Amino acid sequence: MKHGKKYNDAAKLIDRTKLYEPEEAVALIKKTATAKFDETVELNIRTSCDGRHADQQIRGAVVLPAGTGKKVRVLVFAKGTKVDEAQAAGADYVGGEELIPKIQKEGWLDFDVVVATPDMMSVVGRLGKVLGPKGLMPNPKAGTVTMDVTKAINDIKAGKVEYRLDKANIIHVAIGKASFTEEQLLSNYNALMNAIERAKPSTVKGQYLKSISIATTMGPGVKIVANRY
Repeated sequence: MKHGKKYNDAAKLIDRTKLYEPEEAVALIKKTATAKFDETVELNIRTSCDGRHADQQIRGAVVLPAGTGKKVRVLVFAKGTKVDEAQAAGADYVGGEELIPKIQKEGWLDFDVVVATPDMMSVVGRLGKVLGPKGLMPNPKAGTVTMDVTKAINDIKAGKVEYRLDKANIIHVAIGKASFTEEQLLSNYNALMNAIERAKPSTVKGQYLKSISIATTMGPGVKIVANRY
């Protein structure tokens, strides 16, 4: 794959054979962020889990202390008093059954996170084929199926991110923007890694995390020491 001059110049700053400490890696990726827009900083964590087994699945959420740097649009499925509660908490969209055709037939997906009260999951379940593949299906483990919609919305708006294994047993999570300070990115990195460390399945033996890399949207990846996990 061919890369542009900016990417190649950035890549020269990185020793591909070296595993960097998190502090060094964060400093490096800030130097390699040369795009004209505020690039997203993403962590890619390869695990030794086998997601085909239910007892080795990893899924959860954590509030990043410095936020995500992104305005998150929240859709809440609720009824009764929970509709007012969700609106008061700052949900961007609140509704119920009437949203099904809008999403299914009109392809409306102008939201980033979906929250639902448990009594609405029979309605939301009908959207599984649309929301599921996009990672938008509410899930109790991620705190998005709950009666406490105020807390759910506040956490999401404050910088809550979800982590989960993909089919290759890798976790991809955005931890901020290139414009963040090194301290902000490090605090988010540590919060996420602590959460993933706590989520280690008891059936996984030996080294849990095989590799960790960090990169900006347009920049090269920097490998981080992973053998402490």
